[in-house]
Amino acid sequence: MCGLAARGRVGYYLLYHSLLGSAKKKRKTHCHFSLFDSSGVSRWFELPSRRIPYISRLSAPHVVSYPDSLSSPDFCCGRGSKLSEMGDEGAENGSSSRTDNTVTTESVPKYSILREGEADILLHGNDVFYNKAQVVNRDISIAVIRAFIAKREEEHKADVVKKLSRRKGPSQNPNPPESTPDAPVISSVEAGGEEVSEPAASAGPKTNANGSDEPAVEASAAKPVRILEALAASGLRALRYAKEIEGVGSVIATDNDKVAVEACQRNIKLNGPAAAAKVEPKLADARVYMLTHEKEFDVVDLDPYGSPSVFLDSAVQTIADGGLLLCTATDMAVLCGNNGEVCYSKYGSYPLRGKYCHEMALRILLACIESHANRYKRYIVPLISLSVDFYVRVFVRVYTSANIIKSTPSKLTHIYQCVGCDSYHFQPVGRIAYKNNSPRYMPANGPSILPECKQCKKHFNMGGPMWAAPIHDAEWISTTLNLATSMKARYPAFDKLHSILTAVSEELLDIPLYVNLHNMSATLKCTPPAAAMFRSAVANAGYRISGSHANPLGLKTDAPMDVLWDIMRCWVKTHPVKVQAAETPGSVILSKEPEIQANFTKVNSALSKAQAKGVARFLPNPEEYWGPKPRAGRHITEKHIAALGPNVHQVAGNTHIRPDQMTSCERRMVGD
Repeated sequence: MCGLAARGRVGYYLLYHSLLGSAKKKRKTHCHFSLFDSSGVSRWFELPSRRIPYISRLSAPHVVSYPDSLSSPDFCCGRGSKLSEMGDEGAENGSSSRTDNTVTTESVPKYSILREGEADILLHGNDVFYNKAQVVNRDISIAVIRAFIAKREEEHKADVVKKLSRRKGPSQNPNPPESTPDAPVISSVEAGGEEVSEPAASAGPKTNANGSDEPAVEASAAKPVRILEALAASGLRALRYAKEIEGVGSVIATDNDKVAVEACQRNIKLNGPAAAAKVEPKLADARVYMLTHEKEFDVVDLDPYGSPSVFLDSAVQTIADGGLLLCTATDMAVLCGNNGEVCYSKYGSYPLRGKYCHEMALRILLACIESHANRYKRYIVPLISLSVDFYVRVFVRVYTSANIIKSTPSKLTHIYQCVGCDSYHFQPVGRIAYKNNSPRYMPANGPSILPECKQCKKHFNMGGPMWAAPIHDAEWISTTLNLATSMKARYPAFDKLHSILTAVSEELLDIPLYVNLHNMSATLKCTPPAAAMFRSAVANAGYRISGSHANPLGLKTDAPMDVLWDIMRCWVKTHPVKVQAAETPGSVILSKEPEIQANFTKVNSALSKAQAKGVARFLPNPEEYWGPKPRAGRHITEKHIAALGPNVHQVAGNTHIRPDQMTSCERRMVGD
């Protein structure tokens, strides 16, 4: 007998299957199962045993009895003594052959069936890592890959047109008449290396069989996208890519943990033949696998538990030219300056503990990826770079050009941060000088500042190098946001996705880092001005200003630190502060007269358009304990309960719902 207890808005559901092993091969059997509805009433049915290719939509993790078998993901419905109470005539004689197949809740572990998007996975305790908070990560990744596939199709068509124009030659009439000669032949190379000749589309209008005019160029569709999920764990991300994104040809899901690969295999079978046709799990070290498949994948997704640094060198080699690299880093304590020496050893950059640390973490990660790519004459173009919750996530395209990588030093910078007032200044690594329209790549001029801070007379700490070029592409942000909005029902975390991308769309793209208004006010020991007033004062001084998605209090501006402190001095004149010790940074700053007179008159152009329209940009966490989770396979102790929630406890290696938090149906399932 197999039972399922499910708790959620959509009610209670049932999954059932045939006997395991030889029992289901020797004879046909019927599966008895019990469905508990929302009122806790048990209802019995008898249906033929068969495989269920589709699982009903579940809104939250559900508890199910499931055999601990790595060879088959099938649900077990054995005939036992309990069925005799329900009138099972086959169990009346109580034969041992039938009781041997009995599966009870005491003899099998508990599996949770979780649905996210259009994919279902099975979870068993902490055997395979899963974090519900990463649903935002997966949703944004799906949205960006959809935009990438659309862009890739456009680039493919443009490339076909370009090849066709080259074959025609410069003497060809650019505006040919309607009657054109037969189309030439364009050769394309397939993935296996075999050259295939395809007829090119004609440059003029073409009449098909039914007499209608077709476009001037008939470009063949681009090849389906090949995706590599280098650290698959349960395979949830790979399954969502395969089932939800149109244009995906195959998804390779690798993991070097045998338990994770077996869980991935179960989840692939659970999602039916459509997923099995696209998703292929592999037990392999991701680094070795990527090194042995050079330039093979159009999309590579790195989402490790911790730092991705050890995977970057092989990742930039396995990705095809123009491919998309998605990379996550969750070691934020390292990237944000708590362990600067560790960050330098992993990423080749020294972080500073400033209020802008989350954006600096993004820029350190981008600089590290660029460094690895340059070793193979490759470079990156950042599309979208996000700081979300407890991690950073970057989306970059990787190209090959020995000439363009010469400009990399001009995209990097060191940073000086004052230890007193947190003012910061940049020191570029390189510069590009032009002579007769020819670029010359030279070291940057320096130093950019004096050893002593101009504002508070304290010294500086130096960090970096980090990425100084734009970390977002405005066109990609707009395209991704529009595509996601057009199919928002397919994103479980659409509200969060929309708020993040909306905040990113309003950022100044060419300004590194941001200042924190409250931090500046704390330095002066004054009441902070309203953000709208401060932003208006900066705009009235002739500079640009915007918010930052990485911090609700962050302000990105091209105004120098001198101007920002002058605005604060003008604010303090009308909002006096208590007398402080003369040597404190705030006293030193306020001892100087402002060189400009701030104008706090409201300027609508300096304010957030999304905020004016009531569009949310910073949403609270949807539930408690929304954060990092223990590493897969780690024994869960009392200190991990805070990360998993208050209604769980650890029993025999599995995580269970506490008895006092169970519904009546769940108590019935465990025999209470």
